[in-house]
Amino acid sequence: MEQTEEKKDAVRANQLQAFNRLLDIMDDLREKCPWDRKQTIASLRHLTIEETYELSDAIIRDDMQDLKKEIGDVMLHLVFYAKIASETNTFNLAEVLNTLCDKLVFRHPHIYGNTQANTDEEVKQNWEKLKIKEGNKSVLGGVPVSLPALVKAMRIQEKARGAGFDWEEKEQVWQKVQEELQEFESEFNQPDLNQVDLEKATGEFGDLLFSLVNFARFIQINPEEALEKTNLKFIKRFQYMEEESAKEGKNLATMSLAEMDVYWERAKQY
Repeated sequence: MEQTEEKKDAVRANQLQAFNRLLDIMDDLREKCPWDRKQTIASLRHLTIEETYELSDAIIRDDMQDLKKEIGDVMLHLVFYAKIASETNTFNLAEVLNTLCDKLVFRHPHIYGNTQANTDEEVKQNWEKLKIKEGNKSVLGGVPVSLPALVKAMRIQEKARGAGFDWEEKEQVWQKVQEELQEFESEFNQPDLNQVDLEKATGEFGDLLFSLVNFARFIQINPEEALEKTNLKFIKRFQYMEEESAKEGKNLATMSLAEMDVYWERAKQY
C-alpha cells in the first residue's frame, strides 16, 4: 500500500511539473510571440471549436496517439483563455479550477455528503435537481444554444430524463417513431410534389428525427456517433468507386447509376 501511495505521489508530482511547464510557456508566448500576443478570447473561439472537432475525430477513429495530441491542443486553448482573462484581472486559472472543484463537490453529495445514489440514473437525477438549486430556471437551461441539432436533441432528452420525464419501455418509444413516420409520410402523400406544404413537412421530419434520437438514446446508442460512422463508411466506399472506376478509364460523372452500382457493391466488400 505504501509503495502504491509513493507511486501515486510521484505521478502527481510529474503531472504538476508538466502543467507548470505549460503555464510558463503560455506566459512566454503571450509576452514574446506576435501571434499569441494578438489573440483575444473572441479570436480563439473558432479555433477552439475546430480543435474540439479534431478531438472528436480522434475518439471516433480510436486513435490514442492522436487523441493524446488533441487533448493537449484543447488544454492549451483553455489555459490561453484563462491567461487572457487574468491580464484584465477578470479571473485567473486558479479561480477557474477552484470554481470547478467546488461545483464537482456540490454536485456529488453521494461522495462528499450524505445523499444516497447507487446507480448512474440516480446520480443524473440528483445532478439536475442540484442545477436548479444553483439558479438554473429550467432543467433545459444548460443546453448550449449553438450545439449541432442532433447533439442538442440528445442532450435535451437526457436532461428531461434526469428530471423524470421519459418513457418507461422501449416499445413505447418505437411506437412513437412509427407514429411520427406515418405523419411525415402523410405530408408527402400527394400526387404532385408541388402540392406538398414544405413547412409542415419540415416540421414532421424534425419530429421524426427527434423520435429516432430518442429511441437511440433509450437503447443506449449514441446517434451522433452512429451517424458519423455511417458518414465515414460512405466516404470510404465512394472514394473506392472513384479510384476503381478511374483505374478502368471511367468517370463517375459520365456513368449510369447501374454502372456505378457495380462499383458500389465491390466497395461494400472492400
